[in-house]
Amino acid sequence: MKKILMASAVSAIAATSAFADGDVKIGVLFGFTGPLESITPGMGTSAELAIKEVSDSGMFMDGMTVTPVRGDSTCIDAGAATAAAERLITSDGVKAIVGAACSGVTGAVLSNVAVPNGIVMISPSATSPGLTSAEDNGLFFRTAPSDARQGQVMAEILMEQDVNEIAISYVNNDYGKGLADALQESFTAAGGTVTINTAHEDQKADYSAEVGALASAGGERLVVVGYVDGGGSGIVRAALDSGAFDLFHFPDGMVANALEGNFGSELDGSTGQLPGTDSPGSDKFVELVGDSFDPSGPFGPESYDAAALILLAMQKAGSVESADFKDHIMDIANAPGEPIYPGELGKALELIKAGTDIDYVGASAVEFIEPGESAGNYRQIVIEGGKITTEKFR
Repeated sequence: MKKILMASAVSAIAATSAFADGDVKIGVLFGFTGPLESITPGMGTSAELAIKEVSDSGMFMDGMTVTPVRGDSTCIDAGAATAAAERLITSDGVKAIVGAACSGVTGAVLSNVAVPNGIVMISPSATSPGLTSAEDNGLFFRTAPSDARQGQVMAEILMEQDVNEIAISYVNNDYGKGLADALQESFTAAGGTVTINTAHEDQKADYSAEVGALASAGGERLVVVGYVDGGGSGIVRAALDSGAFDLFHFPDGMVANALEGNFGSELDGSTGQLPGTDSPGSDKFVELVGDSFDPSGPFGPESYDAAALILLAMQKAGSVESADFKDHIMDIANAPGEPIYPGELGKALELIKAGTDIDYVGASAVEFIEPGESAGNYRQIVIEGGKITTEKFR
């Protein structure tokens, strides 16, 4: 308790300094190192794009500027993620956090840092079903859908492709187990067979034993629930080299440009899905980004939307304090109201100031189906000619 009170006192000092300078700080807490380090730079840049758009508009809180402050959650080290979040709040004085990126560290930051300090978190990519029921005091939201939904979508895709038997290898953490179990439940309910559902540890040098067990169980396709810069790619390489499997199915943690770089045409015919939409907001996000960075990367749209929702809710509340603006996030995100897309955040700030309702559609077609939970849309992919290509959206 003493530590929390001390943190709050330091936050208050930081807040006084921030307001004196007409500036508010927003934390951007992603795994900039670790098993998703090839994905998170685009996520960070997307969140910062929304922050810059709001700050440059001159319309936020009567001219207050907004500054992003990055923290590294590592994706897999809960202690490091917690320490990074504490620094963001107590040393940097951030008023909200975009993040974290991975489910396990997100849960740790939420319970150990955000809730005790009363700080809003909006994650664009922490998808574990367990986060739905986390004790969050109304402070936690996510713009990516829960893996309870992704498990259903994955099962539908596989059954539509006449895949009736699968083996599952999942990274041994909250994300991996939650999604693997959701897939098994949905796939077996649809009449499919899961020959094996087994964990792998991340960042191992050798996965021959794990792949041996998967090969013995068999299956028409190996589903790899892991990280593209970590053990997920290790499992794929061992499976390919041993001839155990030549067709795979990948969820969001594996679908990234690094997958193409790691394997190229070796994965031709393999499939997968990740959050994504072909909504008008998606096209506007691509236009807004231009050639400044790759707008098609995983969770980029969701990261832009997470930052935008925080700042628009602050404007609605007339306050940068989480206790004041947390209850406005659902109102901002859902109908009724004038639709708001990427590139229109200055307009949204003006409408809010004028007392006009907005419906923030954003880059990912944001819609909350219950407090903190995104309904979600998915981009279905297939690998052809060594490239990830879009088949359709769901």
